[in-house]
Amino acid sequence: MPELPEVETVRRGLAPAMERASFLAVQAHREDLRWPLPANFARRLVGASVEALRRRAKYLLADLSSGEVLVMHLGMSGSFRVLDGAAEHAPGALHFARSRSLAHDHVVFRMSSGATVTFNDPRRFGFMLLVPRAELEKHPLMRIGPEPLDRAFTPASLAWACAGKATSLKAALLDQKVVAGLGNIYVCEALNRARLSPRRRASTLATRNGAPTPHAERLVAAIKAVLEDAIAAGGSSLRDHRRTDGELGSFQHKFRVYDRESGRCPTRGCPGIVRRVTQNGRSTFFCPVCQK
Repeated sequence: MPELPEVETVRRGLAPAMERASFLAVQAHREDLRWPLPANFARRLVGASVEALRRRAKYLLADLSSGEVLVMHLGMSGSFRVLDGAAEHAPGALHFARSRSLAHDHVVFRMSSGATVTFNDPRRFGFMLLVPRAELEKHPLMRIGPEPLDRAFTPASLAWACAGKATSLKAALLDQKVVAGLGNIYVCEALNRARLSPRRRASTLATRNGAPTPHAERLVAAIKAVLEDAIAAGGSSLRDHRRTDGELGSFQHKFRVYDRESGRCPTRGCPGIVRRVTQNGRSTFFCPVCQK
């Protein structure tokens, strides 16, 4: 599933086609994705303009002139194609080619910008919702933690969220109520940069008084750095991502530990070998020597 850097890359690719443009026509080729499309979906969109296209965690949020917000999620296999004149590109397409079957083109937006935006999703784990803007923050999907690249995400806020937690550090970072938008790849990478074991108890990020420990300081800096590097690289191209210009994101070539089982730890001076273990049903990659 695409993580924060991949979704941010999709947002940046869609923005020129959708921001400050209105919906001239909307086609929904089926009535449901993961969940049923909102009632009168096309009617509620046509004529409305997109005032801003934002991202919250792994969700794309289109603020509409109608006062509603179009919430979009890529799910496991969702992707967008943008046809602008004679040129077509795929913001957030795949390393393995996405399905081009028209049977998987579930929603099509024709925008006043001249672009046609098509959502394709073979597995149909993605979804689209329409939520009144005034109610968005109270929506169950938005009951999540701080954005990791925002100023509100600090060592103190992370320590407070993890204080007293008996779960592993890896599990805590994957909890969207602790921090929003992180997934398996970037948690593994950030923990390696911070030299912290994924098996470490999450509570060790806070002192008895709840203040951040040096571990929390290192981890927050590592999370911000790895996400910024991944966004700059256009995300990671495994099975879920291609850049807006159709080229592959390149951050997978900079992975330190993820999918690097049996490779040498890249930390300078560390003789460790990357291991893979299973935590909560997910593969974890880490160096047992320098990550403590």
